[in-house]
Amino acid sequence: MNHPTQAPMTREVRIACGDVWLYGDLTLPAGFSGLVLFAHGSGSGRHSARNRQVAQRLQQAGIATLLFDLLTAQEEEVDLHTREHRFNIALLTGRMQDATAWSMSQPDLQHAAIGYFGASTGSAAAIIAAARLGDRVAAVVSRGGRPDLAGPVALAAVTAPTLLIVGGADHEVIKLNQQAFEHLQCDKQLAIVPGATHLFEEHGTLEQVAELAAAWFTTHLKHRENRKPTERSS
Repeated sequence: MNHPTQAPMTREVRIACGDVWLYGDLTLPAGFSGLVLFAHGSGSGRHSARNRQVAQRLQQAGIATLLFDLLTAQEEEVDLHTREHRFNIALLTGRMQDATAWSMSQPDLQHAAIGYFGASTGSAAAIIAAARLGDRVAAVVSRGGRPDLAGPVALAAVTAPTLLIVGGADHEVIKLNQQAFEHLQCDKQLAIVPGATHLFEEHGTLEQVAELAAAWFTTHLKHRENRKPTERSS
């Protein structure tokens, strides 16, 4: 895909989730062909430098991005001390679904194929939401995630093409991703970035994640435009 010549437009948005409001940053490149919602991981939010780097690469590929806080400021404060919310997969999943519904209700996003990018525990929320929403989600990417926390039933129910990315030195998470991978019945791929640890802090490793994600979303979000809603990847 050719890179857009016009600079992407970013605006802050508010998303209603039950009785709370979540804040996000929505970035729309010129002529974007899809929208990727980011589900961040433990103790992280929309200002995560790692997710923003990946989002910037997607924007360069002509894909819109929505980075938003899965927790309110008050919940984040509590979670810093108790860690009770970051592993509340049901809460995080519900908010992914609410954010997706909000996106689909926006006039400038109604045409966009939806993708999910999840990190750490956010990957489980993204996968369960994708399983529940079926054909409304066109692609999923997990970075150093815990897709195993989604459970075998949800993993088997995912229809969106799913890419699991893990660091080559993140040995325990590799095992957990391999287990989750076996349960996925959709178009799927497990990519291991050599030498990378859990946070992909090693030189060049996060760039590899961003390239893998951009290629996956570019392929599957674009293909969704030409697919019938009932078709399923194999």
